[in-house]
Amino acid sequence: MNKQVYKIKAVIFDMDGVITNTMPDHYKSWKIILKDEGVNVTHYDIYSREGQTGISSLQGIFSSYQKQLNRNHAKEILDKKEKLFKKIVKKRFINGSRSFLKTLYKQGFVLALVTGTSRHELHKILPDSICALFDVIITGSDVKKGKPHPEPFLKALKKLRIPPDQAVVIENAPLGISSAKAAGIACIAIETSLPKAYLSEADSTYKSIKELRASVNFMK
Repeated sequence: MNKQVYKIKAVIFDMDGVITNTMPDHYKSWKIILKDEGVNVTHYDIYSREGQTGISSLQGIFSSYQKQLNRNHAKEILDKKEKLFKKIVKKRFINGSRSFLKTLYKQGFVLALVTGTSRHELHKILPDSICALFDVIITGSDVKKGKPHPEPFLKALKKLRIPPDQAVVIENAPLGISSAKAAGIACIAIETSLPKAYLSEADSTYKSIKELRASVNFMK
C-alpha cells in the first residue's frame, strides 16, 4: 500500500480524543450538571461539540433544546461543570498518542497543540513531560472565537511562523476539522469519538493512531 505523503514542517494536534481520552469525563460532567437544569443531553450533544469553548457548547446545547440562557447563568453552570470535571477526570491517553508525539519530536517536526480546553484545565489533564514537546499551545482561554472558527489554528500558525501549507492538523471532531480547514490547513481525522460519517470534511480518516501511522508519511 502506498502511503499518503505530507511534506510539512509542523504537526498540530487537538487534545481531547487525539492525545487524551478525557471525553467520557466531559460527557459525564455535562450530563450530571445539565440534568439539574432540566436538559438530558445525549452522547452526540456533547461529542459533536468537542473542540468548542465551554461557553459556546453550553449556549449551543440550550439553543438546541429551546431553552433560554443568560450570560450569568451560563457562567454559573460552566463553573459547576468545570469543578465536577476536575474532581472526576482520569488521566487516560489515546492508544499510541504519546509514542507518536515523541517520534515526531525526535524527527524534528515542530509540534503545536490546539484545544478548546481552558488553560487551567489543561495542566491538570496533560503532564508537563507531554506539554514540553509542544512549541506552541493554544487553549480555549487564548481565543475570542473557538472552533469551528479558524482563529485557534490561525493563532497557532502565527506563533509557529509558518504558512498553512507547511502544517497538518490531527483532529477527531467535526468542529475541529471545520476550524482547521477554514484556516487553510490539511486535516487528518481519527475515529476515536465519532464514526467516519461525521468526519467527512477531513482530507483523510483513520480508525486509530496506529492505522494513521501505517498509512501516512510525514516528511520535512
